[in-house]
Amino acid sequence: MSLVPSVSGTPAAMPTAPDVPHEQLRTVPMRHRGRWAAAAVALVAGGGTLWSLAKNPNLDWPTVGAYLFHETVFSGLVTTLWLTAAAMAIGLAGGTVVAVLRLSANPVLSTLAGLFVWFFRSTPILVQIIFWGFLGALYPNLMLGIPFTDITFYSASTSAVITPTVAALLALGLNEVAYAAEIIRGGIQSIDPGQAEAAHSLGMKPGLTLRRVVLPQAMRVIVPPMGNETVTMLKTTALVSVIAGHDLMSNIQDVYAQNYKVIPLLVVAALWYLLLVSLLSVPQGWLERRYGRGSASAAGPSALRRLLTVRAARPGGPRTHTRIRKGNKA
Repeated sequence: MSLVPSVSGTPAAMPTAPDVPHEQLRTVPMRHRGRWAAAAVALVAGGGTLWSLAKNPNLDWPTVGAYLFHETVFSGLVTTLWLTAAAMAIGLAGGTVVAVLRLSANPVLSTLAGLFVWFFRSTPILVQIIFWGFLGALYPNLMLGIPFTDITFYSASTSAVITPTVAALLALGLNEVAYAAEIIRGGIQSIDPGQAEAAHSLGMKPGLTLRRVVLPQAMRVIVPPMGNETVTMLKTTALVSVIAGHDLMSNIQDVYAQNYKVIPLLVVAALWYLLLVSLLSVPQGWLERRYGRGSASAAGPSALRRLLTVRAARPGGPRTHTRIRKGNKA
């Protein structure tokens, strides 16, 4: 018993929990009936939708199976993959440079970098793809020489140099530079300036400080949005079909323009995009855990792992409560 002051001011006895040996305590997980009910409703709705699609004769599963591993589809798939990889490489390299220029103390360099980001983020990517695809209408010939003179070192037809694939790469790459620059700039600015000042006090030059001190710490902030940008880039490659870029979507459109099997072939494209995005999420999760070590916001186990892994409840944890066995009170 413990004594607590009563309303009248005199101590009053307050009952306390009986002293029970630790081995007689049993931990019981809390029940979340509403959560399980919502999960059941979601499973029923999702299962019903999938069942309806699977049994729909208009989906034409034989056609889906016939073209899922077709040579034409594989050819477009290769183009989609290398376009995504090349555009992201251009975006990361150019975005780092533009981000550093935006943070430069030089007002000219900072303004030019800001104008670059403003232009490519303000115009739709579809407009940029079409513009590069029809650049020959603006400049019939591409020439390399000394500005403001008639001296020319190289000249070629624009349509011979800027093919649909090159136009798609230019549009996707330059557009990604603008978005990657803002992501990298935000990551750099998230680091305490004292980190760079401490590195400078040790004699490190600004470039070395950026590579060895600032960027490794900023990666924790940069990796998640850049992973999302990679997934977005993979799907954005479908827009190059407007200039016949020979990507996955372009080849799919060429096929259903001949056999009129629009829905089955769109399902083929969707299945491949789903697979590729799922594969991209694996290295993204690894990078997030790699650079998030020691941080409270580090990525934890995935939802699938939490669903498949049965972990014993800890005594006193936030999701458990302790029950005393009957007949064992002290």
